[in-house]
Amino acid sequence: MSASLWIDVEDMFEYAVKNTRPSGIQRLAFEVYRALHARDAGAGQIHFVRHAPAGRSFRVVPWSQLETLFTTLTDETPSETSFYKLERPAGPGRRLLRRVLRALPETLRLAAIEFIVAGAAAARAWVRLITAIARTILHASIRLMRRQRLASDRNNPAIPLLPANQPGPDFESTAAAGDVILVLGSPWSYPDYAELIGNIREKHQLRVAILVYDLIPIRRPEWCDSNLVRLFGLWFNTMLPICDHVFAISKATASDLQAYAAQRGITLPQPIVPLPIGTGLSQVAHRALQSTTIAPLPPQPPQPSSRTLPESGTYALLVSTIEARKNHLLMFRVWRRLLEDLPPGEVPTLVFAGRVGWLVDDLMRQINNTANLGGKLILIQNPTDAELITLYKGCLFTLFPSFYEGWGLPVTESLALGKPCLISNRTSLPEAGGPLARLFDPDNLHDAYAAIRTVIDDRPGLARWEAQVRRDFKPVPWSATIDTLLAALELR
Repeated sequence: MSASLWIDVEDMFEYAVKNTRPSGIQRLAFEVYRALHARDAGAGQIHFVRHAPAGRSFRVVPWSQLETLFTTLTDETPSETSFYKLERPAGPGRRLLRRVLRALPETLRLAAIEFIVAGAAAARAWVRLITAIARTILHASIRLMRRQRLASDRNNPAIPLLPANQPGPDFESTAAAGDVILVLGSPWSYPDYAELIGNIREKHQLRVAILVYDLIPIRRPEWCDSNLVRLFGLWFNTMLPICDHVFAISKATASDLQAYAAQRGITLPQPIVPLPIGTGLSQVAHRALQSTTIAPLPPQPPQPSSRTLPESGTYALLVSTIEARKNHLLMFRVWRRLLEDLPPGEVPTLVFAGRVGWLVDDLMRQINNTANLGGKLILIQNPTDAELITLYKGCLFTLFPSFYEGWGLPVTESLALGKPCLISNRTSLPEAGGPLARLFDPDNLHDAYAAIRTVIDDRPGLARWEAQVRRDFKPVPWSATIDTLLAALELR
C-alpha cells in the first residue's frame, strides 16, 4: 500500500522544555525517526507532526527541527549537577529546637518529637491535597478550553499549519484515507490525547498505530508517582480501543499488554507486534556501530570530559536512572559484602552512571553515611554520550539488576561495545541479553553476590567471556526495526 505516515512528535518537544538529557524513550524513538526519514529519502510519504494551536489537528514540522532538538538534548556538555544533595544544613531555628528537645526529660522529649512529626505529616498531607485539587482543576480547565476551541473552530477554514515561507505539506489537505498516525513517544501525560487522535482518525479515515514500551505504572504502581499511575491507566484505557495497530518493544511487553487488554475487556484489532530493537542509541555509539560487527572495535582516543572518570579496567558499571525499580540498592549491598570478604584492592569500584530519580532517598543516605563505601562507589550524574562510551569501554563488566523493564537498552549497549553484562532474570532482560549475558535473581542477595564474585575471582574467565561477546554479538540495525514496522502497517 502506498500511503503516508504521520508521526506525532509533540511529546519530544514537550520533553525538551523540562529536561536537558534524553531518557531511553526519547533515544529509541529518535533512532526510529531517523531510520524512517532516511528510508523516505525525499519521497514525501513520511511526515513529522506537532499539534496545531487549536488542538484539533496536526501541523507538519521539518526533519531539521526534530534533528536539531535531539542534538541539543545530547550535546556533550556535562550537567552542572554532579552530586546528590541529601538535605540542607540545619538553620538557626532547627538548631535551637534540637537544643530544647535535648534539654527535656526523655518521656517528654519523645512526646514532643511525636507531636512535631505528626504536625509535619499533617502539613505535608494538606499540601498534597491542595496540590491534587489544583491539578484536577487545571486538567479540567484544559479539557474545557480545548473542547470550546474545537466547537468554535469546526466551521472555520483549516488553520495554517506552516508559515507561508516554509514549504511543506499541509496535513488537512494532504492526509488521505488509509494513511497512518504513528505514535512512538510518550504522550500519556496529555489528558485528552485520545480525543484529539480519535477526532483526526474519524475525520480523515486514518489508521492509528502506537508503540508500547512497558506497563510498569499499571503492573507495578509501587515504583511510580501516583499521578503517573493515574494518567498512564487513563491513556491506555482510552487509546487502545481506537488503535488499529499496536507494537511493543519486546515480547515480554507484548505479553503484558495482551493480558491487560483481556483483563480490561479491550479488543485489540490485530496481534501485538514486537519490534526488533536496534543497537546503539547515543550519537557517539551510533557512529561507532555503523558496521555489522564489533570484533574487533576500532581503536579510538579517549573522549574528552570535564569530569575525572575512573581509570580503565578498575570498575564495574551500572548505567541507569537511579530509582527504586532499577534495584541499585542490591548492588550497594553486594559491594558492601564484597568489601567485607575481600581486600579492598581486589574489589572493583562500583560506578553508578545516571541521574538520581525517585524513591531512593534511603539508598542515597546509605551511600553518604558510608562515604561512598569508602571510595569504592562513584556516582556520575547525567553523563554525556561521550562519557558513557568512555565508561562502557573502560569497565570490566556491566550490571543491570532491574526488577522490571520493557526492554533493557543498557544491556544491548554493553554487549554492542564488547562488554560482558550480568543482569536480572526478570521480564524482558533475558530477551535483551540473550545467551551472552549472565543472569541472577534480583530479589536474592546471595544469588547476585555469587554471580558477581565468580566474575571478580576468575579474571581469565572474564577475559574469555569478553572475547566471546566481541566475537558473537550481532548488532541489530535500525533498518530491521522499521522493516518490521512498515511490513505490519502494509506500507511501501
